[in-house]
Amino acid sequence: MSDLFNATPVKTGYSAKDIEVLEGLDPVRKRPGMYIGGIDEKAYHHLVAEIIDNAMDEAVAGYATNIEVSLNANGYVTVKDNGRGIPVDPHPKYPDKSALEVITTTLHSGGKFGGGAYNVSGGLHGVGLSAVNALSAHLIIEVAKDKKLYRQEYRRGKPLAPVTCLGPVSNRRGTAVTFIPDTEIFGESVRFKPATLFRMARTKAFLFRGVEIRWSCDASLITGDDKTPLEQVLKYPNGVADYLDYLVKDRSMVTAKPFAGRVEFPDNQGAVEWAICWPDDLGDGFSYSYCNTVVTPLGGTHETGFRAGLTKSLRAYAEMSGNKRAADMTADDILNTAGVMLSVFIKDPQFQGQTKEKLTTAGTARLVENAVKDPFDHWLSRDVKSAAALIDFIVDRIEERKRRKKTLETARASATKKLRLPGKLADCSHNKTLGTELFLVEGDSAGGSAKQARRRETQAILPLRGKILNVISASHDKILANEEINDITEALGCGRRDKYKEEALRYEKVIVMTDADVDGAHIASLLMSFFYQEMPKLIENGHLFLALPPLYRLTQGGKSVYAADDEEKDRLLKTVFKNAKNVDISRFKGLGEMPPSQLRETTMDPDKRTLLRVMIPKKANEEEIEEATYTADIVSRLMGNKPEFRFQFIQEHAKFVENLDI
Repeated sequence: MSDLFNATPVKTGYSAKDIEVLEGLDPVRKRPGMYIGGIDEKAYHHLVAEIIDNAMDEAVAGYATNIEVSLNANGYVTVKDNGRGIPVDPHPKYPDKSALEVITTTLHSGGKFGGGAYNVSGGLHGVGLSAVNALSAHLIIEVAKDKKLYRQEYRRGKPLAPVTCLGPVSNRRGTAVTFIPDTEIFGESVRFKPATLFRMARTKAFLFRGVEIRWSCDASLITGDDKTPLEQVLKYPNGVADYLDYLVKDRSMVTAKPFAGRVEFPDNQGAVEWAICWPDDLGDGFSYSYCNTVVTPLGGTHETGFRAGLTKSLRAYAEMSGNKRAADMTADDILNTAGVMLSVFIKDPQFQGQTKEKLTTAGTARLVENAVKDPFDHWLSRDVKSAAALIDFIVDRIEERKRRKKTLETARASATKKLRLPGKLADCSHNKTLGTELFLVEGDSAGGSAKQARRRETQAILPLRGKILNVISASHDKILANEEINDITEALGCGRRDKYKEEALRYEKVIVMTDADVDGAHIASLLMSFFYQEMPKLIENGHLFLALPPLYRLTQGGKSVYAADDEEKDRLLKTVFKNAKNVDISRFKGLGEMPPSQLRETTMDPDKRTLLRVMIPKKANEEEIEEATYTADIVSRLMGNKPEFRFQFIQEHAKFVENLDI
């Protein structure tokens, strides 16, 4: 491989004929991840979300009252609304085409740009329907408009014929889209899950109280323990308040009633709707936010405004009540254990990416803060008993936070005196837990480089002898007798399984740092399996991380750049070192052969490095419970003592693996 990198570059022509122009829907089929976030099961179901969002836009605009979502026996999904129907008359810019065909086959086309057709909408980029069409093996659209029924069919984004009028229809209006995703894009094994689509439909019904969603699914698709109903009418007159009630179910509350409401923004800028409660069982809190009925899993400015409004209001009320701890209240104290549902409807929202995971519209924070603060003031004043109970509950959270911080600050000093620390551990000199890190490093050679590269005050190094014991398939006695596992346990000081104590953990971060190769990945997986089984709370509390050492160093003249893998190396050669001659490409064989200065610069310096946090899905709702169960099952199957499971997994997923460097 090194001979290949050091070979003299071959000069090739680069002219206009090398420039490829993607037309129509080809960009979507070529790079589906840019439009729907990937080609996995989540992206597969996201296609349905795009079509439902269009129907919901009609409902929010006041033109539709009913939406039907049907999963058919042949794998097709149908989404039907009773709105205005997509226009079918000739488009002014393309007079030989129907507007329906333009919308379905042209990116960035639709009725949501100028604001005339929709005041508020979830679809913004004119990509949703056309992207679904591009990624569908077969798509059918029927439009009932002006008492006539129109129809057009597509195969992989291409119309089979012009829009056809099927004749008069008296009792129907709106748009119906029926489609099945393309196996050329998503593979043969992915199928729609009834439970996932039902939850999607139910969530949309919760988010807009003016719509009724009728769900149906063919009986042949309900298998095993799936309890998804075959038919159900979804209508919730109290909107997100009903959603919150569904999620918290029988949990007891700090206040007599949740705080819920809806406020229209001034100057017809939209509206906000919310519902929040405080369960007193100290279980996991949750926060779900939406913009124009589109879920925003990464939050955004609407959440920022909501947090600010509640915090300022409760802090002011507590001060007025004479509570001396009011000034210490933070948004996290108030909301971390709460159940929160937040939904905004605004004009021209700005999101991160086509999949709209985070709202970034700057003015929304202030609108939401102002809309929520006064109603919360009145809510607290009307129910003095609930307000007092809430303040006492929040003060307990403040004291708990401060106790936890004090424990972390003193844990290192006390633990150091009590523990027999492993002989190979190069401990840090800091006497507090906060800000400290333990690097678990592969081998003495890498450990030597890491010890020279570290910050002695806050970074500790524990070298491991190659691959540790696979705890998933080992007996408990064998785990207890393993020297490497005991070294890790003693260095951390927090105990294992039911003896785990968060306050005894000696480091804030535990960082797995292995070589950027297959053996390194295997060692990392063994360590993650160890923590998953023996110290799951360490992962749940956000202490476990993976370091990302580079695989290559590219140097030309006085310029040096690092690449994590072959793909990044190739990208750098085409961008940073474009047209550069004699680029020296060095491949790191392992951390032990990387000079300490480079290891510090690329992997260990907190100001420059990149870490991956290892996480376990929280069991906050039924979908996440399924995900957590799936995670545990995968760990058991892949790391357990039955090789046939590993072989089956490799067979099923090998087609997704390309360009392995072994």
